[in-house]
Amino acid sequence: MASVHPIIVTPDLPRLRSFYERLLGAVETRSFPDDGPAFFVGLKVGDSELGLVGEAAADLSVPSRILLSVRVDDVDGLLEEVEAAGGRVLGPSNDMPWSERVAHVHDPDGNMVNLTQIL
Repeated sequence: MASVHPIIVTPDLPRLRSFYERLLGAVETRSFPDDGPAFFVGLKVGDSELGLVGEAAADLSVPSRILLSVRVDDVDGLLEEVEAAGGRVLGPSNDMPWSERVAHVHDPDGNMVNLTQIL
């Protein structure tokens, strides 16, 4: 059995952790090392896991090739919280022909995140 566990590398781990905690209600499940500043933080987002790795040399000017798609209960309600949480809204939400409402946002590091809601 296999499972996928996305991990985002960031130069500012506390900022990115705060974004996902505030916007999606992520809860820290583990941190490494136990003492001192964290290098890795594991977050639980609903029934999924997301990892964050702090790497001061991470280059945010390089285009991201990964997209996080997160299913939520209320895209429009959550869209109002993106900027307050440190992200950026790229446009209004839209109803898609495959019966999802989708909004495209960037997290504080510029990673693409799709907020999706089943219609």
